[in-house]
Amino acid sequence: MAEFAYPNLDGLDKAYARDGYAIVRQVIDESLVAEANRHVDWLIEHNPDLQPERLGYWLTPTDPFWMRLVSDPRIVDVAAAVVGPDVALFAADYIAKPPGTGQRVAWHQDASYWPLEPMQVVTLWVAYTESNRANGCVRVIPGTQHMSLQPRNPDETDYQGEMLRGMDQSLISADDAVDFILEPGDISLHHPMIIHGSEANTSSRWRRGGTYQYIPTTTEVTQEDWPVFLLRGTDTVGRNTYRELPRYVPGQHMPFRGCEAWP
Repeated sequence: MAEFAYPNLDGLDKAYARDGYAIVRQVIDESLVAEANRHVDWLIEHNPDLQPERLGYWLTPTDPFWMRLVSDPRIVDVAAAVVGPDVALFAADYIAKPPGTGQRVAWHQDASYWPLEPMQVVTLWVAYTESNRANGCVRVIPGTQHMSLQPRNPDETDYQGEMLRGMDQSLISADDAVDFILEPGDISLHHPMIIHGSEANTSSRWRRGGTYQYIPTTTEVTQEDWPVFLLRGTDTVGRNTYRELPRYVPGQHMPFRGCEAWP
C-alpha cells in the first residue's frame, strides 16, 4: 500500500492511478480532529432519529462547520493531487460507528450510486478516531478498480442490520482485502470503482470518520438541484451550478474556531 506523509504528496497521483487507493498520514491537526468529533456529537444530539452511521449529505450544505471542514486547505490539497487544481465538493458524510453496535458496510462500488458524468471522483476518508479491524475500518479489494460496474443487490432496501447491501457478495473473497489502519488525522483515498466495505464495530471504542467526495470541475453532477460547491480553482466549463458556502448563525449552528468570520 502506498503511503505518504503530508505535505509531501509527490507521486500520490501515480500511486492512486496504479493501485486505486493510498494513505496520507497526519494531514490535519489534533484541534481540528477534536472539533470534528465535537461536531459528530452535536449532530447526534440534534438528529436523534438518525443512526450515527447515517449523518449524511442532506445535512451538509447548510452546515458551516462541515463545509469549513471539507474545504480545509490540507484536505483539499490531498484531493487536488488526484483530481487536479480545480476542485469541487460532490458529497460529504460522517460514518460514526458506535462501540459494539456499529453496522457493517457490505462490499460495494461507489460508482453505482453516484450521478456523475464522467465518473471522475475521488473519495477521501478522514479519520477522527483510530480506525482498525476491531472497530470496523475500511477495507478494499486491490485491483477491482479495473472491474466493470457490478449490479446492485435488488434487495438493497432490506438492510438487515447493514448500512447497505451493495453488490453480489459471492463475487468477493474477504481474504483478498487490505485494511486501512488509520490514526486520527490520517486520510485514505479510494477509486469510485474499487470494491470496498467494512465490518461491524465489535470493539468498545467509537470508529468515526468523514467520507468526502471531490470532483474536478469537468465532471458534471447530473442529478438536478444537487448541492455542489467550488472549493479551489476556477470553473472553466460551466457544467455545474455551484452554491455559496453557508454562513454561521449563532444559536442555529455549532460554534467553532473562527465561526464569526466564516466563510
